[in-house]
Formats: sequence, C-alpha cells, structure tokens
Amino acid sequence: MNITELQSRVDDWIKQHGIRYFDPLTNTAILNEEVGEVSSIMARLYGEQSFKPGQEKDHNDLADEMADILFVLMCLANQTGIDLEQAIEKNLTKKTFRDAERHKNNNKLS
Repeated sequence: MNITELQSRVDDWIKQHGIRYFDPLTNTAILNEEVGEVSSIMARLYGEQSFKPGQEKDHNDLADEMADILFVLMCLANQTGIDLEQAIEKNLTKKTFRDAERHKNNNKLS
C-alpha cells in the first residue's frame, strides 16, 4: 500500500468507526503521546532503562506503537489537506541536494 492509499484507508476508518476526526490540536497531543510511548519502549529495549515488573514489552508492542504514530500522522495530514506522498517526495529531493556530501564527509559516521 502506498502513502496515498494509507491516507484514504485512515479516512475511511475515521468515517466508519471514529464518527469524526478529533480536532488538529487534540491529534497533535495524541501524536506526542504516541511518540512518547515509542521512546519509552526504545529506552527499555535498546537503552539502559529497565522495565518495571509486569510492564515488559516486546517488538510487537513497539510495532503497534509505531503504527499508532503513523495512524495519527495520517489523520493530521487528512485534516490539513496534506498529500503526504507528495510531501515525502519533495522532502527526499530536498535532503538529497542539501545532504549529498554532508554525511559522507562526517567523520563521526565513519
């Protein structure tokens, strides 16, 4: 599925099951919550923090939280009239020209 199809599927889901979109500010807050959940799992799976007893998570939880981020991002794009497929193409072009040699010349990445 491409990004345009995903945006359409999220819009269909909202119309069928969600009644309506939350307002953009609420969805922005929800997006931040979801990013925090990914950060928490990452800090415990790959960082130095440990899970509290009974709160262990795994890669399936991480995948689900990442999907939550993508879902809310699609909602925000739909609400604000942004074609994310077009936006990412434009963004990749910008990065390609701006960073064509930057990372190759970064000694920290060697």
